[in-house]
Amino acid sequence: MQKLLLPLSILIAGGLIAGTILFVNTKTPATNTLPTNTVKKEVRTVQNNDHILGSPKAKLVIIEYSDTECPYCKVFHETLQKVIAEYGNSSKVAWVYRHFPIPQLHPKAAKEAEALECAAAQGGNDMFWKYTDAIYAKTTSNNSLDIGVYNDPETAPSDASGKPYYTQKTPRSTTDAGILSDTAVTLGLDKAAFEDCLAKGAFAERVALDAAEAAAAGGQGTPHSIILVDGQQIPVEGAYPFETLKGLIDSILK
Repeated sequence: MQKLLLPLSILIAGGLIAGTILFVNTKTPATNTLPTNTVKKEVRTVQNNDHILGSPKAKLVIIEYSDTECPYCKVFHETLQKVIAEYGNSSKVAWVYRHFPIPQLHPKAAKEAEALECAAAQGGNDMFWKYTDAIYAKTTSNNSLDIGVYNDPETAPSDASGKPYYTQKTPRSTTDAGILSDTAVTLGLDKAAFEDCLAKGAFAERVALDAAEAAAAGGQGTPHSIILVDGQQIPVEGAYPFETLKGLIDSILK
């Protein structure tokens, strides 16, 4: 624990920035919580069916619980890509992605999370990350993706000028998932099988399990991450900047 005192102080200092960004710019039901050195309830360690970049045996594992329609999850997704680019090849740091959709704010996020799993069901871990990267690249956040028959609300809301908040097309079929389907096709997945997976809710239970776990651990907003290191679990609430996260990682890896 003594070894982690400096890293935690770095993280708390960064939290004054990242937590403020989370509080001001997202509408998650979170309070502006600074990190502590404990979780309310420990989460699962790395599982065989987890989606992971880096080695499962890495010294430091970042488990991220994310919502695809959260604007700061989109930012933090890019941050963690930089982390893996910096440390992933050394097997020192790994990134595990789990789901934490917040339906009160982003009604489409749960179905989008299922879509990530449906992509992985066809193409494995590599396809999961390709599909996830593509969705984060395409969304402008806050419920903005046109996901066909799964749009919620069904009709795109309008801004003050009467212009629809996002471009919405009439569904092409009873199973059309809009951009989710288009992304599957672009990445070479079987469209019919992908849409059938979504229609059946094949991974709804997995998404709900991840979300319940994040909440039980103390997650009050997104992104919510937990660092696993030396048998300990350190919660990280918010979209910390790369340099702050790098400072924490470097301190732990010394």
